[in-house]
Amino acid sequence: MAEEGFEGHDIVRKDSFVIFILLFNAFAWLYATPMILNNILSGLNVTNAQQNIIWATYYVAIIGFSIFGSILASKISRLKFLYFWITLGIITSSLPALLNNITITHAFVISFLFGTSFGLGMPSCLAYFADHTLIENRGRISGITLLIINLSAPLFAIAFSMFNLMVNSIILAVWRASGLIIVFLKPKERMLSETKNKNSFVVVLRDKSFVLYFIAWFMFMLIDRSEVPVLRFFLGDFHYYIIAPIIGSFSAFVAGIFADQIGRKRMVVYAFVTFGIAYAVIGIAPAAWFSRYFFLAIESTSGGILAVTFILILWGDLSQSTIREKCYAIAEIPVFLTSIIQLFAAPYFMSIPNTSAFSLASFFLFLAVLPLLYAPETLPEKKIELRQLRKYVEAAKKVQEKYVKKVANS
Repeated sequence: MAEEGFEGHDIVRKDSFVIFILLFNAFAWLYATPMILNNILSGLNVTNAQQNIIWATYYVAIIGFSIFGSILASKISRLKFLYFWITLGIITSSLPALLNNITITHAFVISFLFGTSFGLGMPSCLAYFADHTLIENRGRISGITLLIINLSAPLFAIAFSMFNLMVNSIILAVWRASGLIIVFLKPKERMLSETKNKNSFVVVLRDKSFVLYFIAWFMFMLIDRSEVPVLRFFLGDFHYYIIAPIIGSFSAFVAGIFADQIGRKRMVVYAFVTFGIAYAVIGIAPAAWFSRYFFLAIESTSGGILAVTFILILWGDLSQSTIREKCYAIAEIPVFLTSIIQLFAAPYFMSIPNTSAFSLASFFLFLAVLPLLYAPETLPEKKIELRQLRKYVEAAKKVQEKYVKKVANS
């Protein structure tokens, strides 16, 4: 019996390592590909309109091929599909290094292929993560993973700033290839591909719980993206790109732990409400230094909570194994669709006075809480009660030990 338990523990540890490698490799790759695109565009004489179209091509490709990939994955073993996805990423990442003179046409093609190669397998990657994590530990694992990913992102930015496009392209291809280390770990498939054919996007969109959380997620992303041009100007690039991500990374880690203890819905509602309060405060006194730093702390903390909950935790909780790819494919849409909106609407957002922009954001954030009031808690109540009971038992043991020691000393 002891040997079986140890073997099971080893399997869990190996699964966790495979999950971490897949997510870390994929998200770091996602952080790095825009740097390559920026590197390409900086060397070309492109208009602002052409640049926006190239970026829009990248985001549209991610959305379109995420949906296509979630359909294709239902006909192929998930692990084989993930191996193919990583291999495709290696090829597309190396393309800039293979071209001598990159033109605007090349930039369009590369942006499309980058978006294609990322979007195609990301739903399956996230579905694999959800399949190999227990619901009561999913938050903790998500928090740890996102913390490490976010804190590692600046290292890529520093590395890419030191070399030219060709070297950066090779670095990116090698990094993507490192994801194939999971082949040697021999991960196991937990789901038969035949069972996935019986489900469609209709099943996902008919799920009231999914739709309610999706509406709140989309509203948040729309507000967040619309405020980006204003916040960059208002807070400055150092605070917006350095301080805020660091705070958000540690917030995601803590939020993941609490999400496993008090539930996902409560954490999300807290984040939305505090977000709204932060925008209300800065809207009232935008010139005061206190309101700026208060906003930076609250915005970063709430952003970390929502990132870890909506990107990694919720959709795995809400879906069964047979439709997880499709859930994640739909859930990804707000992230990239709002990025497209931001590209073309940024001048209009900048024309809105700061106080009005912040007040509108506060109003719509409070409005986004409404769907959450009708959404159910995705962490089973029994799991929450069990954790609370364990805490109570541990506290009772400590009190008993203190009492026994006190009696013994007397």
